[in-house]
Formats: sequence, structure tokens, C-alpha cells
Amino acid sequence: MDVSFSMEWLPSYLVPFFSLSYPTDTPKDADSFPNSAYYNTGRQDLCLIITCIAVMAILRDALRLGVFEPFARWKLTKDLNQRKREKVQDGHLNGKPNGHSNGTSNGRIVNVSTPRELRQMHRSVLRFAEQGWSVVYYTLQWSFGLYIHLNLPTQIFNPTDLWQNYPHIPLAAPLKLYYLTQTAFYIHQVLILNAEARRKDHIQMMTHHVITIFLMATSYFSNFTRVGCLIMVLMDWCDIFLPLAKMIRYIEISQIACDLTFGWFLVSWLVTRHVLFLFAIISTFTDCPNLIPFEWSPDKGRYLTKSAWITFCTLLSALQVIQAIWFWMICRVAWRVVTTGSGASDDRSDDEGNTDDKED
Repeated sequence: MDVSFSMEWLPSYLVPFFSLSYPTDTPKDADSFPNSAYYNTGRQDLCLIITCIAVMAILRDALRLGVFEPFARWKLTKDLNQRKREKVQDGHLNGKPNGHSNGTSNGRIVNVSTPRELRQMHRSVLRFAEQGWSVVYYTLQWSFGLYIHLNLPTQIFNPTDLWQNYPHIPLAAPLKLYYLTQTAFYIHQVLILNAEARRKDHIQMMTHHVITIFLMATSYFSNFTRVGCLIMVLMDWCDIFLPLAKMIRYIEISQIACDLTFGWFLVSWLVTRHVLFLFAIISTFTDCPNLIPFEWSPDKGRYLTKSAWITFCTLLSALQVIQAIWFWMICRVAWRVVTTGSGASDDRSDDEGNTDDKED
């Protein structure tokens, strides 16, 4: 079995689930990660993806149940009780009768929450915890992706570097791990989308994730990982700030902080997904066929045919269309904040088809 044997204490059939497969010699003329171990690609890489999906599911639930939900419940309960105390005190100052209806009993404040308040707080706690996992993941993975990008001989504003020296094999260990964990994350997201209550943009999200997974898998096995790494870094940056803005709103820290975070997310989305990502798409249309000949030669690691090129261009364009639709929804939120002064709330995916949620 052609795998790394750094975990010799494991049975051989389990090694691919816990280490990178297909080790090979480091190229003498490596233009990136010269001191790293290098690996080829193959079907056994799916084993590590499965392990990553399981680890992500465990981490998500551990953070959600052990960190984010307890914190949000404590914060919202504290704020709710404080509001009740202030309401009772205001009633005393205004000369209102002091009784059970005002939340007092024998001079003591009784914190009685209505079913509506409890339902709304429970919903906010769950939403806060869900978004917390996204903030943690995207922050860590974007940082990892930036490290990969800075060590590759590619530039955002000069996309022709993405196609030079094709095929880009073998892969340095950090790059391969980055690609596999990103693929695992989007497969994990598909599972979550189908396990949780459907949001109103479920179809768009599913379409986006399926296209992304297909592009990542095909670019990985056809040795176009450099353009894939660049696009993933661009995509992950703004995904840190939308869930962060939601978290601020759910636990009612500050509406101004929420709006500022949302504004930064809006600018980040425009720059990364509709300017820089467009550079990558245009380069795929123009530079790729000019710098790489159409050739199907698996023994040389070359998998670019005209039909494959057209498929790549079409799917990248489809992602841009989906993101343009989302950006329109985001701009509607920003316009509402500016013109009406109401706080930012996500029109994209925050609401479910649940009657109680709509009432809240």
C-alpha cells in the first residue's frame, strides 16, 4: 500500500484515514514548499476526507454545545432579567402599584419569562451557536489558505501564474491537506443543509455547494490545484464576517457593532467575489487555453480537454451568478439600514419556513 507509514502502530487498512497518502520524493526544482514532504493524488485520499468530515462534525457539536450555546444562554438570560429589573424599577419611580404583575413578590424581583420570550431566546441561542462554528472554521481555514497562497508562486493580480508549469504535481503536504480539508468541509456543509430545517435559500446553497465540491474534486484530480487554492482563499475571507455579524445580533451586544461588521462583510464580498474572483474567471477563459494545450494524457498528468475547459468556465460562471443574486439580497439589507435606520438582518438565509420564527 503506497501510503505514509508514519503511523505504523495502526493497521495498514486504517493508515489512509489518518495520514496523507501517496508519498513521493520532493522535486529538486520545487517552486514552492522546498522543505516539505510531497505527495501524489489518488482515490485513497477519500479516506482522509471521510475522517475530516467526522472530526468536523464532532468539533462543531463540541463547540456548539460546550461553548457557544452556554455562553449565549447565559448572556441572553442575564440581559432579559436586567430588562425586567429596569422595567420594575421604572414602574416604582412612576408610582405604579407594586405587585406580582410587575414581576415583584414581597419586595423581591421575580424573573418570570413568557413563552414567547423563552422561544425567542432559545432560537437566538441555537442560531448563535450555529454561526459560531462558521466563524471558527473560516477564520482558521482562511489563515491556513493565506499561508498556502503566500508560499505558492501565484499572484492575485497576475492570474497567468496559475497556469504556468502545468501540471502542478506532486503536491506539497500543506497544500494537499488544505485541499482535502476544504473538500471535507463543503461535503459536511451539504450534510448539515439536509439535516437541519430548510432556509429560504436552500436550493441556491445546495447548488453552490454541489458546484464547489465538483470543481474542487475535478481540479484536484486534474492537477489544477493552484487556481483552486486562490479561489478558496478569496471565498473564505468574507465568510468570516457574515456569521460574526449574526452572532453580534443574536446576543444583542450592539446594533452599531453588528451594522459595522455587516458593512465590512459587504465591502469584502464585493472585492473578493465580484472583483478578484472575476479576475480568476477571466483568466480561466483567456489565459488557460493559451498557456496550456488541450491534451488528455494521464501518464503525464495532463487532463485539459476542450470539453473540460468549457465545463470549468461554465461552473465558475454559475458560481458568479449565484453570488450576484446573493449580493443583491445583501445590498437590500444595506439599503434598509441606510434608509430606515433598522438593524442589519440577513435576507439570504436567516429565516426558516417556521411560523414561530416569523412571529418572533
